[in-house]
Amino acid sequence: MDMYMAAAIDEARKGLAEGGIPIGSVLVIDGKIVARGRNRRVQNGSAILHAEMDCLEAAGRLKPEDYRRATLYSTLSPCDMCSGASLLYKIPHIVIGENQTFQGPEAYLRQRGVLLEILNDSQCIALMNQLIKERPDLWFEDIGENKP
Repeated sequence: MDMYMAAAIDEARKGLAEGGIPIGSVLVIDGKIVARGRNRRVQNGSAILHAEMDCLEAAGRLKPEDYRRATLYSTLSPCDMCSGASLLYKIPHIVIGENQTFQGPEAYLRQRGVLLEILNDSQCIALMNQLIKERPDLWFEDIGENKP
């Protein structure tokens, strides 16, 4: 595993330790991590602070050409909202830790020219499976679904 996904996993673990959802993200430009984020919906009482959104917010205002050289790392397949933000800023490359527990609109991202790398990392899968087992209510809230 590369150091960027390791940093995203570290963010996910921090989120879990804070009582939140264990999803982490980092934004890399020219080989340097410029921002880190984690799902903070629970911690901040937010409707939108998924890991990728938190990461993009932490990056602050970047120039369009910076986004076009960026790679977004996320421990989980980005949802519609986070995928939309990536498309808006024309981030060309997304590295996904896993898409077994949840799969966002990956086909649409590819159709729009985004290069996706899916790692199916065992640590990412284990973090999500732990949350789904221990806090299914929180998980279903996060993905906008009613608990079965």
